[in-house]
Amino acid sequence: MKNSLSNRSLISILDLSKQEILFILKRAAEMKNNIPTTLLKSKILASCFYEPSTRTRLSFESAMIRLGGHVIGFADPEFTSAKKGESLQDAMKIMGQYADILVLRHPSEGAARLASESTLKPVINAGDGANQHPTQTLLDLFTIKECQKTLKNLRLAFVGDLKCSRTVHSLSQACAHFDMRLFFVSHEKLVLPEEISHFLKKQGVTFSFHRTIEEVLDQVDILYMTRIQKERLSPSLYEECKDRCILTEKMLKKAKENLKILHPLPRTHEIEASIDKTPFAYYFQQAENGLYVRMALLSLILETFSE
Repeated sequence: MKNSLSNRSLISILDLSKQEILFILKRAAEMKNNIPTTLLKSKILASCFYEPSTRTRLSFESAMIRLGGHVIGFADPEFTSAKKGESLQDAMKIMGQYADILVLRHPSEGAARLASESTLKPVINAGDGANQHPTQTLLDLFTIKECQKTLKNLRLAFVGDLKCSRTVHSLSQACAHFDMRLFFVSHEKLVLPEEISHFLKKQGVTFSFHRTIEEVLDQVDILYMTRIQKERLSPSLYEECKDRCILTEKMLKKAKENLKILHPLPRTHEIEASIDKTPFAYYFQQAENGLYVRMALLSLILETFSE
């Protein structure tokens, strides 16, 4: 397949076709086996994080460095001119003059799209509010394929804060490409947004809503756990919901043998720590895979690559 990603921004998972997603995953598998350490020599990534991040920021920066490139940027807007009132548009226009590609995380939905309209350089959305997180979806798909050996016809349950989780929003939309059966497990006040449900219906995806993990655990191949996002909820709603969807090791007695548990991390207390030592846990491998997927994406956007 010819590389169609050269010099393109990635704002939403819907920006990518099924073929482009698979192309990125194939490239990531190649990167995991053999890292071309000078591929992006002389290229510069601007890491622009207006919101806290550990895995996404560090994996992007590590990916760029491992490919021979360089990183500039910030992890705290308190130390930028945003504190002086500089607009996002102005900041991104300037950063685009200093770097070859921009990676942006921002608390406002739509910020990544606005950033891409403010510079001629490609912008990658590393999470915009509760909206989208397309590179997390790519690494999730890579991980699902790695542990299940396929992406087709799987049964996947999303658990936790489905209202605010941008990782759930992006991944559920991508699942429409692969004929997956979806289960959504949450407190009644944290259900999947209507616009995502509407999208899935239009795509012909079969899905259902549930209140407890036990209802679906014996049916699924992937259990995708998420934390309750305290920073996006009122204190009273957080207290009401925080303990409603907790996975314990005892529950796993009913699980299918091939079940793998994923989590975009960070976790709080929604997965019992003892589960880490079981063969079901796959969330730390999932986090590592973010490095290879982001290496693949950076290489494809910043160079002409074709088979």
